[in-house]
Amino acid sequence: MSANWVDMLVNRVRKNRRKLKAWIKRDSVSCYRLYDRDIPEIPMAVDWYDGALHASVYQRKRPFEENQARQVLVALGAALGVADQNCYLKTRKRQKGVAQYQALDPGSAVRVVEESGLKFEVNLSDYLDTGLFLDHRPARNWVGAQSAGKRVLNLFCYTGAFSVHAASGDALETISVDLSKTYLEWTRRNLELNDFRVGLRHQILRADCLEYIGEAPSDYFDLIVLDPPTFSNSKAMAKTLDIQRDHVAMIRSLKSCLRPGGVIYFSTNNRRFELDPGLADGWTISDRTEASIPPDFRDRRVHKLWCLERR
Repeated sequence: MSANWVDMLVNRVRKNRRKLKAWIKRDSVSCYRLYDRDIPEIPMAVDWYDGALHASVYQRKRPFEENQARQVLVALGAALGVADQNCYLKTRKRQKGVAQYQALDPGSAVRVVEESGLKFEVNLSDYLDTGLFLDHRPARNWVGAQSAGKRVLNLFCYTGAFSVHAASGDALETISVDLSKTYLEWTRRNLELNDFRVGLRHQILRADCLEYIGEAPSDYFDLIVLDPPTFSNSKAMAKTLDIQRDHVAMIRSLKSCLRPGGVIYFSTNNRRFELDPGLADGWTISDRTEASIPPDFRDRRVHKLWCLERR
């Protein structure tokens, strides 16, 4: 690893922080992306989690060795005043199914961070992802701002961050659905961290989301968050999920449980995904991708997001 590369990274991160300083202060952001594969020789994403660093190494044709990545991360931590034990490194590989949600070697680096005045539990060591997708920060704020007096359904809810924002926006009801007991318990903790009691008003439901969609009550929800995995072959599911293949059927099925004028926020991180033009029948569709990606993300392809309003 060239010392010049390390210096380049440190200088780039300092530059990025200066550019984001006003935004960080204005929005009281405590977790954000510091570095987003800006330098081709250093294929890493580095996130700041309220005094800790969480770095992901992305595989490529010419491998970037873990010891190189660790050297870079430690040097960056030293430059930012972050102790070695608060620097966490993951390696991302091409995966299918539920692999990205399975536990790594447990280190239990659990801490509570804040976003928009709300509290969220993150785990920087045990899983490939931390429990809070930073790129969805704007969309979570939109959901919170639009939830007053509404019934909100959060499908593939993961750790329930959208549900917490909806609850904070005075939603009449939230229902969070996922197959994972681990993530539903995480959702419960996130709700309770913000003084929202799990019960009739804020429900968590362990179910196959594809099956739940077919059984959901008619004309019931006002707002639905649909952020499924690109592909899933979980043994607990009745069938596999392929977002490109299945998104039309999912969205059409959801139409029956959405009230007229209700909206679906539909997102995917599949870079090759294309929304089927046939969905235009019965929906007013707006591509909200660019507006939904926050300023700390250099990669403007990190996800795609649409707002679908039932006509």
